[in-house]
Amino acid sequence: MCNVKLTFIGCGDAFGSGGRFQSCILVESGNSPFLIDCGSSSLISIRQNSINPNGIETVLVTNFHGDHFGGLPYFLLDAQLMKKRSRDLAIAGPPGLEKRLTEIMEATFPGSSAMPMRFGLHIEELQPGINTSIGNLRVTAFPAAHLPQDPHIHLRIECGGRVIIYTGDTEWTDALELICADSDLIIAESYFFDKQISYHLDYVTLAQKLGEVGAKRVVLTHMSEQMLAKVRESKFQCARDGMLIEL
Repeated sequence: MCNVKLTFIGCGDAFGSGGRFQSCILVESGNSPFLIDCGSSSLISIRQNSINPNGIETVLVTNFHGDHFGGLPYFLLDAQLMKKRSRDLAIAGPPGLEKRLTEIMEATFPGSSAMPMRFGLHIEELQPGINTSIGNLRVTAFPAAHLPQDPHIHLRIECGGRVIIYTGDTEWTDALELICADSDLIIAESYFFDKQISYHLDYVTLAQKLGEVGAKRVVLTHMSEQMLAKVRESKFQCARDGMLIEL
C-alpha cells in the first residue's frame, strides 16, 4: 500500500459555475499518475497547477459530454506538437470511446485524428461490470443514470491499495449503493443542494444514501451555483480547483 494523492485540477460543471474549471482530477499513486475526466478547460488548469502532462499515463473518462471529455483533443495535440511526448498513453472510457474520440478530434481540429503519433495511444472501452487492468490500475465501470443518448459510467478504481469511487454525472443508482460500501474515497457529483432532478445528484440525497453505506470519506464536486452557495451546510468536504488530498 502506498500514498495516493489527488489534485482537483477542475471541479466545476459545464457552465463554469463559481468560475471553476471543468471536471479533471489528477491521481498520483506510485509512478503511475492518471486523470479522471478531461473537461474542455483541463489543459489550462494543468498548466496553472504546474503539472507535467507527459507524466500522465492514463486518462479515464466517464462520459462524452464536453465538460468531461472535451479536453482530450487539446491534451493529445499538446502531447504531439508541443511536449514531444514519447511515453505511451492509455485512454479508457465507455463503449464507443474510439469512435467518439475520432469525432471530437475532427470537430475541433480537422485532420488531427489521422495524424501519426510519436507515442503509443491505447484506447480501452470499458465494459460494465468487468474488472479491467490498465497499467497499475484496476478499473471497473458501472452504468450511470444520465442522458440516454450516450453511455455514462461510474468508476471504481483500485490503486495503491486504495479504492476510489467516482460517480460521474448521474442520479443515484443501485450500482452506487453496492460499490460505495467498501471504498476509501467517494468523489460524488452534487449538482444541487436539495433540488432533485433527473440525471443528477443532490446533496440531500447523498447525505442520506452515503450515510446508509457507511462511506469513509466523501468529496463533492461538479456543483452548480445553488450548491456552491450552500457548501457551508455540507457535512462532506467540497472540492475546489487546485485542492489536494491524500489517502
